[in-house]
Amino acid sequence: MRKTMRTRIFFYFLIVSLSGILLTSLSILWGFEGRFNDYLLEGREKNINLIKEEILNEYKQTGSLQSDQVVNILHDQAMTENLYYEIYNSNGKILIETSSMRKMMENMGHRQDSEANYNSDTYNLSVDNSIIGSLQVYYQEELVAEDFSFFQAIKRYVYAAAFFTVILSVFFSILFSKWLSAGFNKLSVAVQELQKHKWNTRLNVEELTEEMKALGWSFNNLASSLSNEENLRKQFTADLAHELRTPLASLRSQIEAFQDGIWDPTPERLQQSHNELMRLVRLVNELEKLLAAENPQIKLNVSNIEANKMACFLKNQFDSIFNEKGVKLQILNSGKELWFRADQDRVIQILTNILNNALQYTSPNKRVVISVLEKNDNIGFVVADEGVGIDEKDLPHLFERFYRGDKSRTRKTGGIGIGLSIVKALVNAHGGDIQVTSELNNGTIITILFPRN
Repeated sequence: MRKTMRTRIFFYFLIVSLSGILLTSLSILWGFEGRFNDYLLEGREKNINLIKEEILNEYKQTGSLQSDQVVNILHDQAMTENLYYEIYNSNGKILIETSSMRKMMENMGHRQDSEANYNSDTYNLSVDNSIIGSLQVYYQEELVAEDFSFFQAIKRYVYAAAFFTVILSVFFSILFSKWLSAGFNKLSVAVQELQKHKWNTRLNVEELTEEMKALGWSFNNLASSLSNEENLRKQFTADLAHELRTPLASLRSQIEAFQDGIWDPTPERLQQSHNELMRLVRLVNELEKLLAAENPQIKLNVSNIEANKMACFLKNQFDSIFNEKGVKLQILNSGKELWFRADQDRVIQILTNILNNALQYTSPNKRVVISVLEKNDNIGFVVADEGVGIDEKDLPHLFERFYRGDKSRTRKTGGIGIGLSIVKALVNAHGGDIQVTSELNNGTIITILFPRN
């Protein structure tokens, strides 16, 4: 079954927490039990050694293995430590014994342990390497009632701590999984809103974690791009309808005038209809060129191009039409060969569009200058005219489809507002850059840069 990210995070946190709790609890129990058993063993050995030392001291002082002090210690350990003794002389005769106290203690209800649970060890008693007797010790291997109760209490505390830690682990796992997945949930909701074409959807990046902020910025940039693309699409549709409406309306009125006999099909009127038709053809052709230029898989036939030769070629191509209008076209060579790699036909197409614009908006007796430029690792061209210029508010929209700051001016020159969009797309396809500076009534300067290699 597929799980949400929050559920996965919750389970991962819970597994890690429970594993830690389990390992910690078992380590505490095993470690405590082992250390507690060692403690009991050390205590038993200490008590036995105490009896042995007391017996040996008594023998050294009186020559006897028994005394009131020894008997008192034996009885005390039988009552408190659950240790029972039998003391034998060198002939194997029993002198003192407290093992019989086990039955008495059981009968009195102080002990609930059976004899089968007791082990015994024998220790020789010797002085100056001479055995003077032996000591038989009876003890219970398992925990006695008091020790067992103490150990069970410790286990209960450990289990209780583990239980409450598990509860806290579940709580914090839920809390952390919710907190960690909050950013992704917000992003998911925002994406769903974007799918519903709510282009103004944005994420509050400051509410996201540092790791999520980059993703939040990327989403906001994507949403802004989609919003801009949607606005451009709507604008493009409106502009295209506007561009088509004028020639179609003109053609329709002219054809209806012919059909109704209002106009005679004279050569002049037929030429007007043909001009409107060709205007539609040019629009379709320009749109096809724009689509081809903006195709991310556009194929460029790259070759080595010498910038000065390209500028001279363009001057030879445009000299006649510039002279016909009375505009002077000048070339400023760099004085040295400057080579770059690009698609020659596309470069000619780019510069042709720019020179056509410069010619259209430059008055007679003015000039247009083409300069060859070397800048860092780029080679380019600068086309400067002395034309009417472009308003500063129109510069940011210069490369948008169908955009015209002065629509009446473009109508006169026959432009449809796509040429510079094609130029921008082709320059981008080369990995180059295009920059425009302009001032009204003072001309326009367009700089196109191509990578050297």
